[in-house]
This record gives sequence, structure tokens and C-alpha cells, in this order.
Amino acid sequence: MLLFDAHLDLSMNAMEWNRDLRLPLVEIRRRELGMTDLPDRTRNVVCFPEMRRGRIGLCVATQIARYSTRFSKLPGWRSPEQAWAQTQGQLAWYRAMEDAGQLLQLRTWPEVEAHAKLWREASAEQILSLPIGYLLSLEGADSILSWHHLEKARADGLIALGPVHYGPGIYGHGTDDEGPLTPRGRDLLKEMERLGIILDVTHLCDESFWDALANYNGPLWASHHNCRALADWNRQLTDDQIKAIVERGGVIGMAFDAIMMVNGWAHHRSKPIDFNLKLEKICEHIDHICQLAGNAWHVGFGTDLDGGFGTEQMPMDLDSIADLQTLAAPLAQRGYSPADIEGIFSGNFLRFLREHLQ
Repeated sequence: MLLFDAHLDLSMNAMEWNRDLRLPLVEIRRRELGMTDLPDRTRNVVCFPEMRRGRIGLCVATQIARYSTRFSKLPGWRSPEQAWAQTQGQLAWYRAMEDAGQLLQLRTWPEVEAHAKLWREASAEQILSLPIGYLLSLEGADSILSWHHLEKARADGLIALGPVHYGPGIYGHGTDDEGPLTPRGRDLLKEMERLGIILDVTHLCDESFWDALANYNGPLWASHHNCRALADWNRQLTDDQIKAIVERGGVIGMAFDAIMMVNGWAHHRSKPIDFNLKLEKICEHIDHICQLAGNAWHVGFGTDLDGGFGTEQMPMDLDSIADLQTLAAPLAQRGYSPADIEGIFSGNFLRFLREHLQ
């Protein structure tokens, strides 16, 4: 079944983790043996061969670069200009992968529709040489120096933007922080609406979330978010937030970070075995959203796999992004119809793009 992943940090893995995503998974892991700079070394699950094996033929791929002020404890760049330059280096990597035939940027609905059709009809042998289609998103807007820079990003194919990441940012407040959007953040939303850029509400703290919905009238989604009722952390969506996204016609992508799947995870201390965490756990989050929505039209996958963590913080039966295909069976056992499952795997995000991709 075709699978659409609404959030993958591909360029971050290539440019900061220094992974060649064209290589087989085992080879990337082998090259990281003995490396201790990051906790997820040798524990990655994403590469182009595994994406093809899992029929993940379309994804939203990110640019990400935070501005970290002098006294901030969060990692990041020391100036917004450096952050902008980092995103441009990430864009250059995407372009290089296009030149190599590994990726294909999708900017319009006809391009997305044609690429989805190509992947649906391709044989297992043909998929081995097909480019993976990607749509460009920016996670955290600290690197947007001016509206001219936003216009340039849009011209380069940016289709979605999340104003903030963790902590305080230039445009608002994110995960583990409090406060509304800044005045410049509200202006950002107006410019996004003018340019036809989708608002990604992921990582907005509660106050900034509601402020954003009140000041933005365009299309929105939550690319990688789970349910706070099942994983009690401000990083997750409350029931009221889920209902608000549904009312606006948005789609919520399920993330596979263990800390977002279970209650009580202690960062850097807990292990998946402590919770007997399996992939099927995500079905509880899917069920919760579908019950609130009254249908299965507003949920999909936004895995965030290899988003700064590896298998040390993933379900125990997830060793490759291709393992997502195994979720069709437990969803069917819970009573989801083939049409529902197809929607969760790709159709819901594709419908959203058909309606809103300008």
C-alpha cells in the first residue's frame, strides 16, 4: 500500500548527522560503529532503500535550523543569518539528491497526483529505481529573516511552515514553553496566508496554538503530533486542539517517538522494553482522534523517524521505516475498513493536498 509520511528530517540526517541516505540501512549503521557523539548512532531506521521497500513514495521533507540566543540552553545557530544559511545548505542537498535521481520535488497537486499514481502502479522491481517524491516544509521559522526570504523559500517550493520548534523563538513559543505568538509571528501568518503556505501547528505551545488559529485563515495540519490524553506532555495535542484541527479540515500525522506514544517516559532513561512498546500502540492514538472526529479522515502518518532519536526511543518491532506497512493488519482487526486504512496510509493527506496545495 502506498504510504505518505508527513514529516521526515531527511536533510538534517544528511547534513548534520552526516548520513548518506542512498546507502542500505546496515551500511549506514556499520559506518557509525564506535561513534558516541549522538545517542542514536547505529540506531537509524530511515534510508532511501528502506523507504522504497516500505512503498513510502511520497513524504514531506524538512528544513530545520533554530536560532539560539546567547543564554539559551537549546542547541542552535548563533544568529538567524546562520540559521538561514543552514537551511540553504539543506536545500542544496535536496537538489543534489534530485540530480542523482533519488528524490523528486513536488510543488503542485497535479505533480503529487501523478507521482502517487506512478508509485501505486509500479511493480516491486520498478520501485527500486523510482525517485521518492517530496514536498518541502520548514520546521521552525527562525531562519526567515524577512518577508523577501519567505517569498524566496516559497519560490523554492516551500509548501508548509511551523512557526516555532522547542522553546522560545522569534515568532512565538514552542514545546516546553509558554506564551502567545509575537507580533512578528502574527505578521508571519498573514504573509503565509498571502503566499498560500500551509500552517503546521506542530510544536506550538498551547497559547501560541490558539493564537495562531485565531490569526490564520488558511489551511493547516499537524504534521507530527499524538494525543495528550494518551501521552501526557505539552508536546501532544489536547482533545480541544484535535477538535479544532478537525473543524478546520486538517490532518494529524502520527509520530513514532516513544515519548509521544506512552505516558511516563523518562527522557534518556526509559527504554521501549520498559513499556513493552510495540508499533500497534499508535492505533490507540489513531482511535482516539477518529472517535473525536467521528470518522477516519483526519489522521495519517508523520513519523518523525530519525528525528534526533533512533531505535532506543522507538517501538521494539520497528527496525526500519518499512515496518510501518505492518500496521494495516492491526488497524483492520480494530474494524477499520480498507478505505479507512488507505486513507490513514496516504489518502487523507493526499486529499488535503488536492484541496489546498496552491
